[in-house]
Amino acid sequence: MIMSRVQRQKLKWGLVFISPWLAGFIILTLYPMGASLYYSFTDYDVLRPPVWVGVQNYTVFLTQDNLAFTAISNTLFYAVFSVPLGIVVAVALALLLNARVKGLAVFRSIFFIPSIVPVVASAVLWVWLFSTRNGLINLGLQAVGLPKVAWLSDPAWTKPALIIMSLWSVGGSVVIYLAGLQDIPQPLYEAAMIDGANTWQQITRITLPLLTPQIFFQLVLGLIGAFQVFVQAFILGAIGGGALGMGSEAGPANSLLFYSLYLYLNAFRFFRMGYASAMAWLLFLITLALTLVVLRSSRQWVHYGGA
Repeated sequence: MIMSRVQRQKLKWGLVFISPWLAGFIILTLYPMGASLYYSFTDYDVLRPPVWVGVQNYTVFLTQDNLAFTAISNTLFYAVFSVPLGIVVAVALALLLNARVKGLAVFRSIFFIPSIVPVVASAVLWVWLFSTRNGLINLGLQAVGLPKVAWLSDPAWTKPALIIMSLWSVGGSVVIYLAGLQDIPQPLYEAAMIDGANTWQQITRITLPLLTPQIFFQLVLGLIGAFQVFVQAFILGAIGGGALGMGSEAGPANSLLFYSLYLYLNAFRFFRMGYASAMAWLLFLITLALTLVVLRSSRQWVHYGGA
């Protein structure tokens, strides 16, 4: 197709205006991704030139690395429990905050503020809350006659502590669910009440089905975020206790050795940059596969208005 002079002028000026974005995308995104893919097939420690080793990094991680299974199992445990719990808590809060009560704006702000607190600051706050000696959570347990829990020093409780911590920042999800709730037509509820439906029936037959697009969106983001947990595990692990051969960041008995944390340690503590690059691409493939599974399953349970 031959472009006219005017079309060529428009194309030229269009490229001129998007050139800063194109340069940033190529230099800061496309090139690092390509370099990472290349390094994943090499033995590279940053200090010396990379040496091509083929798929050795991938083979070692999948078949010979004893800590790989620990990192994957810890991450899967966190994802399986934190993502559904986060959705349930966020939907429940959205339902409560959608009620017409006095001072509703204040309550909405209170629940949203934790989601904008920096992750490091919130993690340090929760370290204090989880303190075995004088943490508020253990003081509350003692007040009702329950024993203290070693949240950050007992391997059995470190991941549950992290899951509880993740529920504190569901405010962003609550806002999305609130928007979805307010988009549901009120005549549907009026018709249900005329037919004798109680509150629970209205929630299960009207609210939740029409809220599935927002639930689906948060499920995908939650899965991606769960496989990228790093800062929270790093801070809780560093204060919670030492690990076996990994430094304090991995928590007691490596109970907080999440995939992203193990990747970080390989890259910036052990300087196994090629190995870490292979881990990064495996993480990308795992996340992509899970996302595609959720996308495919959405045809059976996600209901869009008018569809």
